[in-house]
Amino acid sequence: MVNKVCLCRKLYSSEMREQSAVPKKSNRRQALGVGASLLAWMGLASKVEGNPPQPGKRPAIACLIRYQIDPFQRDSFKQYAENWGPIIPRCGGHLIGYFLPYEGTNDIAWGLIAFDTLASYERYKERLKSDPEARANFAMAQAKRLVLREERNFIEVVNGTFEIPSKLPE
Repeated sequence: MVNKVCLCRKLYSSEMREQSAVPKKSNRRQALGVGASLLAWMGLASKVEGNPPQPGKRPAIACLIRYQIDPFQRDSFKQYAENWGPIIPRCGGHLIGYFLPYEGTNDIAWGLIAFDTLASYERYKERLKSDPEARANFAMAQAKRLVLREERNFIEVVNGTFEIPSKLPE
């Protein structure tokens, strides 16, 4: 079950203790991870199984989730991410994908889910709370302490900057 909320750039847990929702100073690797996730959203959003592409229409926003994971439980986090495959689309999200660390930082993973509006995201969260598989997946992650920290940001494509190919010859 989702147990955090972001208000006015402050993150509150279910106990309503304030945490910073603004990430600490990013390094180059983290910025590259965000870029890779954004590229995945832009390139794959129309190909997500169960969410047929609509000509000229992409989801308006994406929720970019940055996870700090226990690197010694990478395989368990992978299972956690795979479990979301059928759950997220069933609950109304356009699952773009989960991304595990491959090289470089070994404790940062990403999730990317698109929505038409923030209102559709709110409805999605309500459906997650009542979905038995979603609740079981959250409980498993909490019991194993897979996620050490989680941040959510909502992003959108800037018109005129999307899918512009290189002008250099290959």
